[in-house]
Amino acid sequence: MLCLLEVAVYWSLFVVLVSVIAAGLWILRGVLGRRRWRRRYQRAATALRRQASQLEQHFLESAAATGKPRGLIWKSSTFHESAQLVRDRVSGDIYALVGITIAFEAVVGGDMEQVAAVSNLRCASALLEWKRNRWTTSGRVLFNLEPDEAIERYSENLDPVCQVVLSGDA
Repeated sequence: MLCLLEVAVYWSLFVVLVSVIAAGLWILRGVLGRRRWRRRYQRAATALRRQASQLEQHFLESAAATGKPRGLIWKSSTFHESAQLVRDRVSGDIYALVGITIAFEAVVGGDMEQVAAVSNLRCASALLEWKRNRWTTSGRVLFNLEPDEAIERYSENLDPVCQVVLSGDA
């Protein structure tokens, strides 16, 4: 028959063994989770490079359909050569912030028709969303912010992931 001391030793060994196994599983979960996220970012970056020209056109159409800014018509928007992938800290969603140059024209007969600055080119960041393994856009734009500035401004919500070169020249 086991004495009380032997039972305590076996029980202690059991607790230590379970703790070591749990710690090992926790570490393995972290390693595998990082690999899964890294693959997800790589898929998103590759798709962004491939779809950039279609996304550029779709973004212009979507942004123009919003009616913002009031009194202006979207004449053109041009993606810059690179984008920043970011991750939303709360939801884990992946977004691309793409620098864009926008040209507007005034609505005929509108309040902005006499404003000389309407024809000035504007820099901004287009917001693209990675949903169900494809890039989408609703035409959302962060005016007067380049992607790096947007990341800095919203640093409490966004984690930078990587920079993606969109042009085939670089």
